[in-house]
Amino acid sequence: MGEANCQQYRVPLYGAAWVPLRDLYNLKKHPQKQEEEQKQQEEEEKEETKSESTETTDKKNSWLVLSGGGGDSKSGITNSILLTKYDSSSNSLSETPVARHDTGTELPYRMAVHPRGEGLICSFPESCRWFKWNAPASMESNDLGLRASDRVLAELENVGQQLALAFNREGSALAVGSEDGHLRVFKWPSMAIIIDQADAHSTLKDLDFSLDGRFLVSLGGGPCRIWDLESANVVATLLKENDEVFTSCRFSVNSNGTQILYITAMRDRGGSIVSFDTSSWTRVSSKHLVRDPISAFNVSPDGEHLAIGTIQGDVFIYKSTNTRVSSIIKKAHIGLVTALKFSEDSRLLVSASLDSSVRVTKTEEDGTLKGLTILVFALQGLWFIMMIAIVFLLAYYHWNGIPLPFAY
Repeated sequence: MGEANCQQYRVPLYGAAWVPLRDLYNLKKHPQKQEEEQKQQEEEEKEETKSESTETTDKKNSWLVLSGGGGDSKSGITNSILLTKYDSSSNSLSETPVARHDTGTELPYRMAVHPRGEGLICSFPESCRWFKWNAPASMESNDLGLRASDRVLAELENVGQQLALAFNREGSALAVGSEDGHLRVFKWPSMAIIIDQADAHSTLKDLDFSLDGRFLVSLGGGPCRIWDLESANVVATLLKENDEVFTSCRFSVNSNGTQILYITAMRDRGGSIVSFDTSSWTRVSSKHLVRDPISAFNVSPDGEHLAIGTIQGDVFIYKSTNTRVSSIIKKAHIGLVTALKFSEDSRLLVSASLDSSVRVTKTEEDGTLKGLTILVFALQGLWFIMMIAIVFLLAYYHWNGIPLPFAY
């Protein structure tokens, strides 16, 4: 595609995520102190300003993990989990994957990275597998790797294709959603069952944990459901309106610090984002955004940005406060967008596609787009003022019986 921040890796991609490099390096260096250090780091991060956190973007978000392949077909395309490096200073991705773990004839479809650096889980056609990181020697080295773990997830063997995988924020719970609608939620790492619902949906396409860890949202065929993880019961059912089809779901936080649930919906006129209050589970708003079907969705960790990808390969980033466009990348990919994921500091967005390409986009508002937006608003304001002046002028001439100067 001719851009350093977009590369083709010759593997149709279905999953993309940022590697929690700092966490896995700390886990390797001080395993017995990892929990204490994590808490200390979280407190320090709360006090950091965005300008200060920019200095650490390279270290915190310099690696990506990707999954994809050609399946069991005879296409000759390998099934692999890839590692690639992103350089924030030059806004560039490595031209070829830095590391590759081939998975034979089985396609690595969806994946979830453990938020504390323990590894990642990946879904295959019949089972899910756990992978471990080969931690780097230092934060700046290029020796990050991935290997299949000796641990077998017996509870997720021979369960069919899982379409959705997610860890909660603390990494203490894992949820998986099956193609046949079976919902399973486990404690991690013990794999003790929390929810085991075979008929949660006709098919289960997406799920997400609430930020406080109390709830899980799941959607697929039929209505969207909210599960209370303590009682393991459905506490709310979010119904569709008119011809809506819910496609993706994410919990986040709004500008006043309260939790909110976003759901993408398709209608005959295109894609929308619907928001729900998480105390009453009532619909707050719905806004139409794009004409094309939405194929991927994500929300930044700080709650300030929403991102959608379409089947036409376009990527849109919106401000969550007013759903105004922050960035538009038309034809970011040639094929449909399969995955979107914001970096931990919310400054970067990775998008992946079936066309084998991966792109990293900075979330800062594009200067040209911002300038054009200001210009458009200025011209609209000037036009409005001129129209008001003309109306008042015509009214003045009319009521005072004065002939118009341009009337002949």
